[in-house]
Amino acid sequence: MKALMALAIGQLMNDFLTPEQVEGSHETMGIDTQLIEDGTYFAVVEEDGKIVGCGGWSRRGTLYGGDHSAGRDNRLLDPATEPARIRAMYTHPEHVRRGIGQMIIDAGEAAARAEGFKSAQMGATLAGEPLYRRCGYELIEVIEKHAKNGAIIPLKIMGKTL
Repeated sequence: MKALMALAIGQLMNDFLTPEQVEGSHETMGIDTQLIEDGTYFAVVEEDGKIVGCGGWSRRGTLYGGDHSAGRDNRLLDPATEPARIRAMYTHPEHVRRGIGQMIIDAGEAAARAEGFKSAQMGATLAGEPLYRRCGYELIEVIEKHAKNGAIIPLKIMGKTL
């Protein structure tokens, strides 16, 4: 999955970010093994065993980022008052616009609803925003992440009622 994430970040973000911003994006994106441990992370696998998409949801406070990212929050969210998180969505560049992302979002939202969550939020990249809007997510705010290389990476906090 790490290879898929690096490929997706490296190729799919090029139409939206400068090369420096793409490089800096690796600091705030990546695998969050807590999602795997919690059983809330999904992979879409082709017949030949190739992973073509991954993503999931979380009942924990971290909104975006991988194991290496600063500001992680592993506390359990309260489904009655806090939104579930849609997390770490990546699609292989050769498999975009085939319904993989939609399938992962649908599965994550269904699982979050089953645990009592009434809404969901995500930290969306500019490349992912069109899909999330089609799935009913609305912009809450735009934030900027400052990378070590000096690049400023925009992230869009988006949410929806489940």
